[in-house]
Formats: sequence, C-alpha cells, structure tokens
Amino acid sequence: MPAGVLAQDAAEAARRFAVYRNNGAVSLSEALGSRFPVIRQLVGASFFAALARAYLETSRPRSPVLAEWGASFAAFLEHFPPLAAYPYLGDVARIEYARGRAFHAADAPPVDPRALAGADPDRVRLGLHPSVHLLDCAYPAVSIWMRNQPGAQPAPLESGPQTALILRDPAFQVPVRALGPGDAALLHALMAGATLTRAADMAQQRQAGHEPQPLLVSLMQSGAITEARE
Repeated sequence: MPAGVLAQDAAEAARRFAVYRNNGAVSLSEALGSRFPVIRQLVGASFFAALARAYLETSRPRSPVLAEWGASFAAFLEHFPPLAAYPYLGDVARIEYARGRAFHAADAPPVDPRALAGADPDRVRLGLHPSVHLLDCAYPAVSIWMRNQPGAQPAPLESGPQTALILRDPAFQVPVRALGPGDAALLHALMAGATLTRAADMAQQRQAGHEPQPLLVSLMQSGAITEARE
C-alpha cells in the first residue's frame, strides 16, 4: 500500500486500497482485451485475464491515453512460457496494435491525382498517410487475423510468412491486407524514400513481372498517398 493512505483502522485502509487496486487491474485488463480482441479470442477469455495480469506486472501504462499502451505486448507473448507452442501470437498482436495506431493517426489530405499523373517516375517520391503501416510477419498472421473477425467464413489457413498492409481509409475503417512479395518490396522502398522508378525496380527484383499500378491505384483510392515530390 502506498505511503499516505490513512484510516482510523489501518487494516481497513489496506482492505479498501486492495479493492481499488483490484478494480484498476480489472479495468486495465479489459482495456487490453479491447485492444487485442483476436488474441483474447484465440487464447480464451479466462486465460487472457490471467495473461493481462502477468503483463501488467512488467508493463504498466505510462500515459493516461490507453491507446498508447500495449507496444510491448507482442514481445511479451513471444517470451511468455505458457504460450511457447503458439509463436504466431506475437505477429497477430503486432497487427492489432498497428490497427489501433492507424485508427488514431493524424489526418492528412490525399494528393491531387493530377500531381501524380504528371510526375516524372524517375524523380518523384511519394509520401504516404501517417496511418500506413507495413509489417513483415514470420507467420501467416494476416490469414489468422482475418479468420477470427466477426462473421468471417471458414477458409483455408495460409502458410509461411506474410506481409501486412494496414491503413485507415476515408470511411475510418482499418482493413488488413496481405501483400505479395512484389507489392511488399515496392511499398517498403517507397516508405524508405525511393523514387517510383527505383521502387518498381526493387519490386521486379523480388517478383519478376510485377506491375506496380494495382497497388498504387488501391493506395490512391484509400487516400493513402498524400504527397508527390521531386
């Protein structure tokens, strides 16, 4: 019990503070479950409650803005001994945390399509919306995440690593999309500041015959391209 908590009966003060502390822990556990609903669904509500308590012992919120809490949850899952047989949970948690960050990302107006149409691909560099996240997952985390969405239909589980594209669209939805190797290389290069031509070349190196237009059109339609600078 913290110093300074007083009552006429010292035992009563300790009992009352224990109630307060328990309520706080329950509230934080519920907040964590709201932030990571697929993880809670995968491990079960009872196990998740105990898991959240264990996480609280090492990673308490440092800000009253709970949307900022949970950055270390994926790494915690990967090193939590009872979950050693489920190594993919860390990647699924990274997707869920990135979705929260994308939803709360700053606003930015989309680029004028005419600016992009008239740009020199050898010189133009594209700026992306603050909500855009690209995650290289060691497991088929996108497929696992999608199978555990409300109303999802049973579908075969993909195998192998997946790259997840996460962004906030104009309707304030935050979809998750698995990218092929060419699209992933293209977007990684653009986010690193490469010119459009250079990014397309890197995509070709990863996937022969890759066409950048479908991904670029999709990003434009989502309002995810916010700048075209030379």
